[in-house]
Amino acid sequence: MFSCDLHSLHHAIPVEKIRYDEKGLVPAIVQDYLDGTVLMMAWMNRESLQKSLETGESWFWSRSRQELWHKGATSGHLQKLKSMRYDCDSDALLVGVEQVGDIACHTGQRSCFHKVDGQIVPPLGDTLSQLFAVICDRRDNPTESSYTCKLFAGGDNKILKKLGEETAEVVMAFKDDDADAITSEVADLLYHTLVALAHHKVDVKAVYRKLQERRK
Repeated sequence: MFSCDLHSLHHAIPVEKIRYDEKGLVPAIVQDYLDGTVLMMAWMNRESLQKSLETGESWFWSRSRQELWHKGATSGHLQKLKSMRYDCDSDALLVGVEQVGDIACHTGQRSCFHKVDGQIVPPLGDTLSQLFAVICDRRDNPTESSYTCKLFAGGDNKILKKLGEETAEVVMAFKDDDADAITSEVADLLYHTLVALAHHKVDVKAVYRKLQERRK
């Protein structure tokens, strides 16, 4: 079940029909509602689920403290509910949120799932978000061999010139009705658009938010 409207969301999630475990709990996977990044996993009971739906912010059940837990109440990193789904067995929840401060983990990381082989790595989001993160890293940590860094070094003149060229190539690919060329040229256009966004310090998630607004 899914809804971005809190009133509809409250009625779309049947609290009484969720299959809680023997301790009265259900696992809740929390993800960024814009780019799908998995932020954390926590437990909800009937009361915390009800409070989440009523307040529009995430509430969980702390198994260690045996009490309700309002996410971000102390740190300020609140989670504003944007969507909620339950799985086919009604025994797990998928919660889409707007993460205030972009930090979900108590360690200060964006996601609790931030380690691979003991090393801290950025959490996975959608393909464009991952690519944008790499582009921003090239901007902030330039290397001579990087094509992306060469674009940044050329500033608007070079970046926008390439953007215009790629736009024209996309139009021609569509005109030729060549599926392989279309996918390749659109990929190039998306990449150069992300470079332009990064150059002007505009987050790709701001574009996602605008698209979400227009969906409504």
